[in-house]
Amino acid sequence: MEHSRITQVFLRLQSEGKTALMPYFMAGYPTVEGSRKAILAASNAGADLIELGIPYSDPLADGPVIQEAGRIALAGGMTTDAVFQLVRSIREESAIPIVLMTYYNLLFRYGLERFASKVADSGADGVIVPDLPPEEAGPWREAAGLAGLDAIFLVAPTSTPERIALAASASTGFVYCVSLTGVTGERTALPANLVDLVKRVKAVTDKPVAVGFGISTPEQAGEVGRIADGVIIGSALVRLIGEAGENAPALVREFIVSVKEVYLA
Repeated sequence: MEHSRITQVFLRLQSEGKTALMPYFMAGYPTVEGSRKAILAASNAGADLIELGIPYSDPLADGPVIQEAGRIALAGGMTTDAVFQLVRSIREESAIPIVLMTYYNLLFRYGLERFASKVADSGADGVIVPDLPPEEAGPWREAAGLAGLDAIFLVAPTSTPERIALAASASTGFVYCVSLTGVTGERTALPANLVDLVKRVKAVTDKPVAVGFGISTPEQAGEVGRIADGVIIGSALVRLIGEAGENAPALVREFIVSVKEVYLA
């Protein structure tokens, strides 16, 4: 069986002893073209994968920075179909793996098979659905598998051993390890129990483990990179984009380079 583009990247980096850097962007923030330029800047600067949020009206896992970015994107007319078009435009210039992040209601209303087909046709590689428990994900996993997509599930510090094993078994591509309870957002320090959590996940799977939620600085990314296979940075980067205006692509490039060359080298 041919490996997905996501799996290929993790396998290559693992063989090189390196950690994957996966920056998060909100589709359509601050504008469609602005998000496209920022994503391509990250790709050109050495990011390994892209997590791309689909703006949603009730983003229960997102903190204030990403919530506000989603609100602005929606107000600017961003739709799910526009996200697919954005992915297609990125694909014209970059082969970087793209993982969409959205909520189950959007999939349900769109139709699971139709949504999976549209994601695959756009050129994206996988989907994270944070409010879909693996116990209830059979239909989505089937639709994603038929479309050749990776379905990524989350584990958290509160997850039981049984739940960790289930989420790890259900995930393809990688397992998303939420570093803390609560919503996304910048934190001044990493949780003390993060090392233990990653060890518990790695004890039940050989799939890559990527850590997100609360990773705000290059230094924190380096700390996570010593224990995990992937580092996801979201709110700090979204805030940077919002504050930078037209300079966002250059500052995104600078941020990615600082993380990759100094802390994940």
